[in-house]
Amino acid sequence: MLACKSLTKTFNAGQATARPALDGLDLAVNRGDFIVVIGSNGAGKSTLLNTIAGAIEPDTGTLSFDGRDITRLPAHRRAGMIARVFQDPMIGTAAAMTMEENLALAERRGKGHGFGFLLSAGGRKRYRDMLAGLELGMENRLSTPVAQLSGGQRQALSLVMASLSKPSLLLLDEHTAALDPRTADLVMTMTRRLVAEQALTTLMVTHNMRQAIETGNRLVMMDAGRVRDDIHGIEKSSLTPADLVDKFKIENDRMLLGS
Repeated sequence: MLACKSLTKTFNAGQATARPALDGLDLAVNRGDFIVVIGSNGAGKSTLLNTIAGAIEPDTGTLSFDGRDITRLPAHRRAGMIARVFQDPMIGTAAAMTMEENLALAERRGKGHGFGFLLSAGGRKRYRDMLAGLELGMENRLSTPVAQLSGGQRQALSLVMASLSKPSLLLLDEHTAALDPRTADLVMTMTRRLVAEQALTTLMVTHNMRQAIETGNRLVMMDAGRVRDDIHGIEKSSLTPADLVDKFKIENDRMLLGS
C-alpha cells in the first residue's frame, strides 16, 4: 500500500550542524498492518512520519501510495488518505470549538466542510457511543469547548477524530507519551480497538517498550535514519523486554520500562 524507497533527509545541509535524519530508508507498509516503530532519540522516527504525512519533503527517494507517487504531494492533498495524532494533546483540535464541532470537522476531512449535515441526532449518538468506550466521562459533554478538556481527554478526542474519516493510513506519533499512566493505558486500549474494528492500517511511534511488544503485527527498529530490523510473525508475538535489550542494546530506561 505504502512504499518508502531510499528516502533521505538532511537538516541544516551544508552547515556544521548538518545531520541525516533519514539515510536511504526503505519501508513497505501493507494494507492492514499495525506497525510499531521504536528507536532512540534522533533515529528518524518523527521525520519518517512527517515525510509520510507531507509535512516535509525528502531530499531524495520516493513515496508511493497504492501505486501513486505522492513524494511531492502537499499535506492537504493527503488529508483524505492519511490521518495523524501527535504527541502534544494541543495539536490536532480546535480549542474554541465544541467537541461535536471538532468531530464533525474530522468526519469531513478531505471531503469539504459543512456542519449542518453532520450535527444531527444520529451523529451525536454515534459520537457519544464512540466516546463512551474511552471511560473518560466525555460522552455527555459534546457541547463542551475543547479548551475545557484535560490533556488526556483532548488526546483521546484526537484519536477518535483521526479514525472518523476512515483514513487509509493512521499515523500515531507517541500519542500517549504526554499522558498519565492510567489515561495512557485507556487511550492505548481504545487505539487497539479502533484499529481492529475499522481495520485501519497504522504506523505508531513509541518509546514505550511494553506498548511495542503488546501492540501490532510488526515491530520496526530505526537507527541513524534507517530501518535496522523488522520483526513480525511468531518472533514478534514471543518478544520480551529482555529480547529487545539483547537485540537492540537498549540502555534507555524510559524505553525499556515504558515510563
